[in-house]
This record gives sequence, structure tokens and C-alpha cells, in this order.
Amino acid sequence: MTTPPFDPFTDDDIALVTAQLGRPARNVVGIAARCVCGAPTVVATAPRLADGTPFPTTYYLCHPAATAAISQLEATQVMNEYNQLLADDENIRAAYRTAHESFLADRARLGDVPEIAGISSGGMPNRVKCLHALAGHALAAGAGVNPIGDLALERCTWTPTVCECIDYSVADSVPE
Repeated sequence: MTTPPFDPFTDDDIALVTAQLGRPARNVVGIAARCVCGAPTVVATAPRLADGTPFPTTYYLCHPAATAAISQLEATQVMNEYNQLLADDENIRAAYRTAHESFLADRARLGDVPEIAGISSGGMPNRVKCLHALAGHALAAGAGVNPIGDLALERCTWTPTVCECIDYSVADSVPE
């Protein structure tokens, strides 16, 4: 099976993601983006979890500093602004639809899950619902692919060019 260009993951990566999330990492198929220090920032997740649950959020933001910064941005109600931007700007709307299609193509390479056919994440292609998912997609796909994810990353207080990782040597204490 051909998959998008993810970094393969190691046992250490999974232990680190588990520590980052504070719960066991589930159904990781690759590391879609890394911090400048090499720690996982975005994991790629199978479209169907091991228990059979469909999981549309292929690109899962796991880096605590990034997640916190995006949460702070969401708390400012910026999604209303981005939804208005989608309504008003035909170019952004077209680029967002293209991002949705790119996301669906990436996920299709990981497996077919009929229950979520045509559904991407973050509200694509018609609205902005979850900046975490959109930022994760933007980090995984690269700048210029997801315009709303790019805007969120530009506006939040975290930057992917500066390491804000903490010592996760306590990863052994997180239950599996």
C-alpha cells in the first residue's frame, strides 16, 4: 500500500507521543511532522481504529506547546473570522476545497472506511470547525496546502521553527 510520505515511527516515538498526550497513542501509522528537535508534532493515524471505530482525523496534532497555542487561538473565537473569510473570499474557498481533496486522497491511501467517505476533518471543505485538525494537516502537508491551517499557525503563539519540548522521561509512567 502506498502511503503519504510519513516518517516511520519508532517505539521511542510512540512512548513520546503517549507522554505528550497523557494517554496511550492509538493506531499511529507514521510521524507526519516533527519538531526541529526531532520529537513528533503531528502523528498520522489509521482511518479506522483497532476497535473498529472510524477515525477521520488522519493528522493528529500531538505536540503540547502547539496544541496549547491552537487552543488559545480557538478561545478567541477566530473560527468565526475564518468562516467569514471562507464565505467572502473565493480564492481561499477554492484552496480550502483543494486541501480537503488532498486530505481525502492521503487518507484513502491508508485505507477505505465507507462510514467517513467524503468527510475530512476540521470542518473542511465548507466551514472551520477545529483548528487543531487544520493546523495538523498544514504541518503535515506543508505550507500552502491548507490555507486555514496556515493562517492558524501564523497567528498562534507557537512556531514550528523553535523547540518548546519538555523532558518526557516520565513517559514510562503513562499507562499503555
